[in-house]
Amino acid sequence: MDTIKIILAAIGVIAVLVIAIWLIGIISAILWFALWIGLFAAIGYGGYKLFFAKEKSTPKLEEKTPIAIADLKDTDRALEEYKRKYLSE
Repeated sequence: MDTIKIILAAIGVIAVLVIAIWLIGIISAILWFALWIGLFAAIGYGGYKLFFAKEKSTPKLEEKTPIAIADLKDTDRALEEYKRKYLSE
């Protein structure tokens, strides 16, 4: 009776191992296909953006010329007015 239990337990362990290896194979195949689908999708998206983009716009800053400190006039007067208006409260 004990030998039959040992043999059945061994068969059960082998069956569980076979099912586990089968599941690992299925999961790895799904991940492999997902990798290839993602790779082809990335190449397709990049090609579409590269060749079929309607307008290649680059963001631009405002069209203002930079002002040097030496070019500023009446800054002392403006600073005093600001202090008087807003900082006195």
